[in-house]
Amino acid sequence: MQTASYIVNEQGQKTGVILGMAEYLKMLEAVEELEAIKAYDSAKAEGGEAIPFDLALAEIAADRERTLGRLPTYA
Repeated sequence: MQTASYIVNEQGQKTGVILGMAEYLKMLEAVEELEAIKAYDSAKAEGGEAIPFDLALAEIAADRERTLGRLPTYA
């Protein structure tokens, strides 16, 4: 693991950080995984019924179409 470089203000207080690309991507992946876990936990706590993934995608697309208009699909 590389060490981070810090950006400091005139008082010497750390105001920013510079990371290597590999470290940044690793952190980004961890954040995305935590967001997925949080979304799962939230959905589980709601106690709703489970639906197949394809049906969920179709419902999301229909909601999008209602609110945003027809968007291109990529399959």
